[in-house]
Amino acid sequence: MLVPATLAALPSTHAIPDRDVFYVAHPIRSIDSLIPKLTRYLAGLTVHLTPLPRARFYFLLSNFYFLLCNFFLMKILLAGILGGIAMFIWTSIAHMFLPLGEAGIREIPNGAAVLDAMKANIGEKNGLYIFPGLGVGEHPTREQKNEAMKHMNEKLATNPSGIFMYYPPGRSFSMGKSLGIEFATELLESILAVFLLAQTRIDNFFGRVGFVFVAGILAAIATNISYWNWYGFPCVYTASYISIQIIGFLCVGLVAALVLGKRSTHLAAWQS
Repeated sequence: MLVPATLAALPSTHAIPDRDVFYVAHPIRSIDSLIPKLTRYLAGLTVHLTPLPRARFYFLLSNFYFLLCNFFLMKILLAGILGGIAMFIWTSIAHMFLPLGEAGIREIPNGAAVLDAMKANIGEKNGLYIFPGLGVGEHPTREQKNEAMKHMNEKLATNPSGIFMYYPPGRSFSMGKSLGIEFATELLESILAVFLLAQTRIDNFFGRVGFVFVAGILAAIATNISYWNWYGFPCVYTASYISIQIIGFLCVGLVAALVLGKRSTHLAAWQS
């Protein structure tokens, strides 16, 4: 424990008058560094300030900075939540009322016979399957895989090919749970997009919308293009889901730009 005399010798230590209490400022970001920012901020105000003791002035300064930052953080959070709701509404409309959600998806003709064949040959082993397979078993060596890959083009030329997700009979499905997970996912996407937007100095409406729109393009092509390229997902399916995601982020950008509004000149001076 440091005695008052030792604390007083520290360059980042200050004593509160008439009290045997000392506080140590942050070793890297001393509160003294906030004075130039406060000076720039107060330059635009016309409020008359009564001179305050140094310790009380630092106390009010630190609390004012805390409130100012938290007010902006609350606006970011609000914009993210409202943007997530807007994205969820859009994706719900796209899947339930527009053909985008079902584009490129078909049912198997004579599905009963195919299902019986799946149950007879796959049984209880759920998973993601690709066909035709390499035909080398569950734990092949690298040499076996390389040899089998040499004949893959021959299999593709003479056999149907694709991928499918298989679950054995008895799988339970809850629409409410799936919708909840979807909403939570889109809410997180929206909050992260707005958080990234808040790290920039973009302060106009169209600039903010454009930033989130570009983020949506990145998110949309990250997986959809790869699935089309490697697994042969239909072009119409790929284009539809890319469109759904990009428009969803566009909704987030519009909401965020409206909620955040134009950055205050006083706040900009304080943060600079």
